[in-house]
Amino acid sequence: MSDIEKVKKLRDATGAGFKDCNSAIKESGGNLDKAIEILRVKGISKASKKMSRDAKEGVVAISGDEKKTSIIEVNCETDFVAKNDDFINFVKELSDLNNQNDSNIEDLKKEKMKNGETVENNLIALIAKIGEKITIGKTITISNSSSINYQYLHTVVKDNLAKIAVIVSLETKDNSDTVKTFGKQLSMHIAASNPLALESNQIDKAIIDKEQELVTEELKNSGKPEDIAKKISLGKMNKFKEENSLLTQAWVMEPKKKVQDVLKELAINDLKIKEFSRIKIGE
Repeated sequence: MSDIEKVKKLRDATGAGFKDCNSAIKESGGNLDKAIEILRVKGISKASKKMSRDAKEGVVAISGDEKKTSIIEVNCETDFVAKNDDFINFVKELSDLNNQNDSNIEDLKKEKMKNGETVENNLIALIAKIGEKITIGKTITISNSSSINYQYLHTVVKDNLAKIAVIVSLETKDNSDTVKTFGKQLSMHIAASNPLALESNQIDKAIIDKEQELVTEELKNSGKPEDIAKKISLGKMNKFKEENSLLTQAWVMEPKKKVQDVLKELAINDLKIKEFSRIKIGE
């Protein structure tokens, strides 16, 4: 096999550029396996240099079924790369593996992909080939034996890949079309309204503390008496909690109602919103 043929074979196997492949063939003395290892080492070097860059673009992907559903976020630097076939194919396969591994990132990185290489090695190779920082971001798996998961993708890039992904889990023995419609609409509501928690007492304390700090700072120089300022502060905080708790948010399909009102109107006694997750790319 000539050196040119070896370079072509190396390019097909690694996706690296002609110049890098030609250099690796020369460095390895024509040994293809050694040349692949050389490129992998160079790929790691290239990847590490790119890690300081900002990666806010990419896609989120959903995999699984109505009993066990997962979301994974994969970031890159530009929207152009987010639509690249190599990137998309990697994320689609990664999404299925993520669901199998219950969103355990450490286990996921060690998983073998279809080409026989680990997720971690494939990620390094993809960074070297595309030339952008690519990272695995947020992941979540929702699995409840007593509930059904509904999902929604907003701004779909391709198939199960989008810019926003939502899973909401409803607990009920009722399998009617009414419940299914509510599940779909609720997942769309979550995508649009971005609730922080199901109820106000479940909102992360750090978020509440930060909001309180901002409200206090805002009122500090208002010139209002202390007792009035406290009342205004309390009102602002109650409004913040109401607007960021799923049950007390205005229902996007009919804003005069709250989500909890719609839930009551369905009159399904055992219907409960078990949990939900919303992941937006780069957020």
